[in-house]
Amino acid sequence: MKADFEGACAVVTGAGSGIGKLIAKKLASGGARVAAWDINGPSARETVKEITDVGGESAAFQVDCGDFGQVLKASKSSMKFLGRLNILVNDAGIVAGKSFEELTETEVEKVFRVNSLSLFWTNKAFLEHLKKSKRSISVTVASAAGLIGSARLTAYSASKFAAVGFTCALRNELKKEKCAVKTLLVCPFYIGTGMFEGVKSKFPALLPILKPETVADKIVEAIKAGKERLVLPPFAALAGFIANAPVPIADRVENIFGINSCMDEFVGRKKENDGI
Repeated sequence: MKADFEGACAVVTGAGSGIGKLIAKKLASGGARVAAWDINGPSARETVKEITDVGGESAAFQVDCGDFGQVLKASKSSMKFLGRLNILVNDAGIVAGKSFEELTETEVEKVFRVNSLSLFWTNKAFLEHLKKSKRSISVTVASAAGLIGSARLTAYSASKFAAVGFTCALRNELKKEKCAVKTLLVCPFYIGTGMFEGVKSKFPALLPILKPETVADKIVEAIKAGKERLVLPPFAALAGFIANAPVPIADRVENIFGINSCMDEFVGRKKENDGI
């Protein structure tokens, strides 16, 4: 893999843990220079240490991606380290796994700041740099919950619908401008990183709780191949069709597959702004 990303430069948000950390390490092992962003500074620095200990190039940046001022400041520092930019991976994300009535205003705003607004801020800060590279890509790690709504995920699902809509609109806008920058939209089912600790799948053969390493591998492969959409597992791609079916049919199918019971035993983890 060493030559896969030789000479490339990347920014990965949510790189202190979860999928973001794995993606950062895999890009670095492929030869990329990586700016590891995370709201948790020590976690970002630990990722960088793991990269540099095996000969990779990386630097840590403590950033709240939902704060445009912090994003703008960190983007300037990151570009000084990187020199150019080929890959932007937006992975930072949080979940509030509660019923709608239990959600507080603060929780709702925070979910949207991290899962949705951050996409606007990072792309605002880095798009001009991506355009300067002959081959570049902006990656959004969204969710299958951005294709179909689920009980106890009103804020999370809505924020991921926004992420999906943003990335699709940006893709079309860039193509209309005949811009060479690609976009990659990633919509995975639940991933066993701890962020969704306690979630269950009614049909694990069709909709398994995904392994973090597998998801990270698939995302990195998709980046390398220049893909524009990645839904994991493939069966989850039906979510969009189900969601757009007549409501009585959609509701029945969703309940058959247990979509609205996945979060019944959700525990989650308390670490703030974990990567997906």
